[in-house]
Amino acid sequence: MEVFDEPSSYYPSESLSLDELAYWVAFTRILGIGPVRFKMLLDYFHDDVAAAWNANWKELAQAGLDQSIIDSFIRQRASSNPQRELEKLERLRVQVITIRDNAYPSLLKEISNAPTVLYVAGTLKKEEDSFALGIVGTRKVSAYGRQVTEQFARGLAQGNVTVVSGLAHGIDAIAHTTALDAGGRTIAVMASGLDIIYPSENTGLARRIVESGQGALLTEFPLGVKPDSKNFPARNRIISGLSQGILVTEAPKQSGALITANFALEHGREVFAVPNGIYAMGSVGVNKLIQDGAHLVTDVQDILMSLNLFMIPEQIEMQVALPDNEEEGALLPLLSHDPLHIDEIIRISELPTMTVTSTLMMMEMKGMIKQISPMQYILAR
Repeated sequence: MEVFDEPSSYYPSESLSLDELAYWVAFTRILGIGPVRFKMLLDYFHDDVAAAWNANWKELAQAGLDQSIIDSFIRQRASSNPQRELEKLERLRVQVITIRDNAYPSLLKEISNAPTVLYVAGTLKKEEDSFALGIVGTRKVSAYGRQVTEQFARGLAQGNVTVVSGLAHGIDAIAHTTALDAGGRTIAVMASGLDIIYPSENTGLARRIVESGQGALLTEFPLGVKPDSKNFPARNRIISGLSQGILVTEAPKQSGALITANFALEHGREVFAVPNGIYAMGSVGVNKLIQDGAHLVTDVQDILMSLNLFMIPEQIEMQVALPDNEEEGALLPLLSHDPLHIDEIIRISELPTMTVTSTLMMMEMKGMIKQISPMQYILAR
């Protein structure tokens, strides 16, 4: 992370101890154990990630891993030090977010193979970034492609929509830069570890995203992982997963942007495409998407209307008031604008005293409720 003068703040996991988090991080370094197999292990070992990490051959087989994966895991495990890896992340101030944490992006959590761990530099804002759109396209951008990408990225940013892209040359870099210039938010999803900016020419852009406070760099790959070709489709699924829809502004017939659009369809997200002249090299991909049913868009209002992304500040305010877990969901209906004592809340909810106390404290911090006098609570809105 030495490329950044002011790296992001380090936050340990909200839901895991540091010892547990160390093993979660360590598993992201194991080739062959992705989100699906990791969940398999957690299920078998009843969420005891340390037991999964230290399991013997027989236990791993009983958990459902095949022989080649078990042999590979045991070899890789022998040279791994989970605690040291976590210490390195803390030293570099890299934020670690697990799929169990409230800070994990809600839209991304919906996809079937969501990353178990995210590494973040910069600032994620869960409520604001839930209103996000991916903008993707060719690296060899034309004057037309630049113009329309700037038009849409600017309009989305001014409409409080977070622009998500992949930090690549061409369309990606234009989308990120325009969003920042317009005072909006942007998230750059990387196909490498956070300490390897690719392409290196976009190091300045990456630095700006982090240090501006207007967005974040995000990846599922641990430190030191290089941008191998197989990492880019994985990166593209995250771009789609973070977004309510994908906009393709310019793309030839063979383009990673089309892979992202296909992921969007798999994820049940909307696909938008900007039409181009039939003789332009960058028109083939986008025009084919339109032929196949993507929304033809010529103005940012077309997207805002389709996704109902008007009045985002008001929608964010409503989201903050929604419960994040079962405990909040149980306590919220009990409260009104009439004060209710904590003893009465405990009696009615039938939840343990410590659970009620900690949950009310969290709800108050989030602005959902207010304590108007000692132990007396009301709804904040």
